[in-house]
Amino acid sequence: MPSDSTTTAGTPRDPSAAEGPSPALPPERASSDPGHAPEAAPRPGGPGGYRAVFAVREFRAVFAAHLLSLLGVVVSELALTVLVYDLTGSPLLSALTFALGFLPYIVGGTLFAGVADRYPARRVLVTCDLVCAGCVAVMVFPATPVWGLLVLRCVVAAVAPVFTGTRTAALADILGEGDLYVLGRSLLRLVSQSALLVGFGAGGVLLAALSPRGAITVTVLTFLCSAALLRLGTLDRPARTTGGGALLGESLAGARAVLGDRRVRGLLLLFWVPAFFVVAPEALAAPYADAIGAGPAALGLLMCAMAVGHIGAELYVGTALGPRARSRIVLPVAALGLLPLVLYAFRPGMALTVGALVLAGAGAAYVIGLDQWFVEAVPEELRGRAMTLLTAGLMTVQGLGMALAGLAAEFLPVHQVVAYSGAIGTVCTLLLIVEVRRTRVRYRSARQC
Repeated sequence: MPSDSTTTAGTPRDPSAAEGPSPALPPERASSDPGHAPEAAPRPGGPGGYRAVFAVREFRAVFAAHLLSLLGVVVSELALTVLVYDLTGSPLLSALTFALGFLPYIVGGTLFAGVADRYPARRVLVTCDLVCAGCVAVMVFPATPVWGLLVLRCVVAAVAPVFTGTRTAALADILGEGDLYVLGRSLLRLVSQSALLVGFGAGGVLLAALSPRGAITVTVLTFLCSAALLRLGTLDRPARTTGGGALLGESLAGARAVLGDRRVRGLLLLFWVPAFFVVAPEALAAPYADAIGAGPAALGLLMCAMAVGHIGAELYVGTALGPRARSRIVLPVAALGLLPLVLYAFRPGMALTVGALVLAGAGAAYVIGLDQWFVEAVPEELRGRAMTLLTAGLMTVQGLGMALAGLAAEFLPVHQVVAYSGAIGTVCTLLLIVEVRRTRVRYRSARQC
C-alpha cells in the first residue's frame, strides 16, 4: 500500500518522555487468536533506538509487508502510466493516471475512515491488500479498457488511506504509545522515501525486461505477499469501537470530532501546511532544469535531493536524539524547514539548488516529535479515523500544492514560484506554530489543575 510519508519534507507522504520500553498491551487489547500470545515489550537495558523496534516480532512483519507492497506500488504507478500512454498516445491521460494516485485519497479518507476503528485492524489490513491485488489483477487483462484502468487506479487510491490509517493506529497497539511508536513510524517513513529512490529505478529495469502489463503483474504478487505477512505475523486484536450505525455517518462523525478538537486540528495542520508548499520544487523540477540549461541527469538529481535530505535527517534524529530532544525541535525545525526554498529567488545553479533541496528535505526532522504529540492528543477510540484523516489530508494537500504550483508557473517564472512557496509557506507555518504553542500551553495548564 502507499506510504506513510510525503514525497517531500513534510511528514507525509504523510503527514510523535525518557527513552525506554513501550508499555505492554492492556488485557482487553490482547490477542483473540489462540495461536498467538501477546508479545512482551523490550526490557530496560535492552537494545535501544531502531534496534528496539525491530526486536518486536509483529513490527518486523508490518515492516516487511510495507516494504513489499510499497515497492510494488511504485513500480505499478510507473508501468500503468507507460501503459496508458502506449494505448492512447495522450500525455494528458498519462499524467492523469499518475495524478489519480492523489485525488481519491480525500474520498477514501473521509467516507471510509470509520472502517479503521469499527473492524479489527488485522482484518482491515488484509482485506485492503486483497482488494488492491484484485484491482491490479484486472488491470493486467488486455481486454480492460483505458477508462477501466483509470477507475481501478482510483479504487486502489481510495483504499490506500484506510489501509495506512489502520496500520498507523495499529502501531500504537504493537509498539505502545511511547518512543517505540515514534521510531516505528520513522522507519516506515524512511522506507517510503527510499522507495522513491529505488522503486522508480527498479521499475525502469522491469520495463526494460517486461511489458507494462508484465511489470504490473509483479504488484499483484507484492499485495498478496503483504496480505500473507500481515495475516500470519500480527495478532488479531478486537475493534476499537462497536458502533452499529451507518459507516458513512460514523466516518463523518469521526472527522468532525477530530477536526473539532482545537488541539488535534492544530497538529493536523502542522503536518499538512508545510507539505502543501514544499512540493513546488518537485512539481516544477523539469521546467526549472530547462530554465537553467541542465540536462536529464540534473533533473534526476533535483527529483531525489529532498528525499536524500529527508532520509539523512530522520536517521540522525531517530538515532542521535532522545524523545525530549525530538519534542523540543518540532516547532523550531518546522519554522525553518521551508526557508531554503527562498534561495530560488536568485535563480541559483545546480549546486546551490541541490543544496537548498537537501536542506528542505531535512526539514522532515520535526515530524518525528510531532508524531508523538499527535498520538498523545487523539483519544484511542478515534485513533484509526484520525490517522486515516491525517493520511488522506496529507496526500490531498500535496496534490493540490503540485497543481497550484503548476498553475502559478503559467504566469510567473518557475524560480519565483518556488521562492514564493518557500516564503508564503514559512509565514503560514509560523502563524500555525503560534496556535499550536498556545494550545499546548493551555493543555498542560489544564492537566496541572
